[in-house]
Amino acid sequence: MSMRASVVLLIAAFMAQTAPARRGVVTVINSTADVRPSETVTIPAADLQRVLGVQDVRLVHVRDEGGADLLTQPVDLNDDGTFDEVIFQTDLNPAQSKRFELAAGDRRIPKKDEFRAYGRFVRERRDDFAWENDLVAHRMYGTALETWAQEPLTSSGLDVWVKRTPRLIVNEWYLVDDYHRNTGDGADLYSVGRTRGCGGSGVWAGGALHNSINFRNTRSLANGPIRVMFELMYEPWDTGAGTVREVKRITLDAGHRLNRIEISYQPAPAAGATLGLGIKINPRSVSHVNPALGILRAWEPLQQEGNLGCAVIATPGTFMDTRNADGNYLLIALLPSQGPAVYYAGSAWDRGGDITTPEAWDAYLAREARRIKAPVRVRVE
Repeated sequence: MSMRASVVLLIAAFMAQTAPARRGVVTVINSTADVRPSETVTIPAADLQRVLGVQDVRLVHVRDEGGADLLTQPVDLNDDGTFDEVIFQTDLNPAQSKRFELAAGDRRIPKKDEFRAYGRFVRERRDDFAWENDLVAHRMYGTALETWAQEPLTSSGLDVWVKRTPRLIVNEWYLVDDYHRNTGDGADLYSVGRTRGCGGSGVWAGGALHNSINFRNTRSLANGPIRVMFELMYEPWDTGAGTVREVKRITLDAGHRLNRIEISYQPAPAAGATLGLGIKINPRSVSHVNPALGILRAWEPLQQEGNLGCAVIATPGTFMDTRNADGNYLLIALLPSQGPAVYYAGSAWDRGGDITTPEAWDAYLAREARRIKAPVRVRVE
């Protein structure tokens, strides 16, 4: 190699090492008149690759205007080994826009105490799937519970574990196995039975509610630190409008009380069938409906401690009616002509601290319904 060629190669290598790293900017716009705490911002991987030239989005850093490195989470939406998006969270005031810097760097592994969402299949507790964030905890029931000699239960209802600590406590409670007694952080004080519990679903057809049995399989898609997302699979069951297979995809983000629940039926129920979203009718519970925002909620005294609020929110434009059936308050919603059905379900315990009255629960749900209807706008450049 000639002296001149060697010099050219050295200069090129030096320039490659000293060239400024590519940067990007993401702008997040809240066009509503509501505050939006813990707003989850989603950046598609394609935008990050276009702007930063990085293929592995786990290397992406998001920094606020003060230069602080924010907690992020890459998400693989279909479990194919490729991350499809990166999420982070921010608080937004009414009509506020925020700018964040995007850059590539060393992969940042979140610390244990940064995790605010988590879930897992609990084989040792007869096939529960349990999940939580910093505000709420839930579980749904799997196959083994149907034949448990001590207390068999067939139910696809949504259970609630009340909590008043931001710590993740599901694993601790299963380990100690004393979670029906409140020792300070909360407890399992809610009983689902064979009802829809605190936001379970069914198909409403022929004037009756038709429910699946316990789930048969699970798939975990995201497991913190910001978002837990998983799927529950149900064996074929009769909806009253045809036999279907059902897959529930449940997503819960840190700082939120509502789960996003996406239901896929294969094949779709016959024309005329609708979605029944339920809340168990417990003694002295009171329900309230907001048809304009698609909200059905209940507020009830728990047998042991305090009061619990439960709620379901239909996808905007799908609310049809409400009624009582099979021990449930029901919200009847349209099923989409194609694609999955989506709704939201969640809870609030008045001993948890921030929502202590039914009026406060109504205000929270109305704000969340407006948030669902008007997502933030995200621009990457």
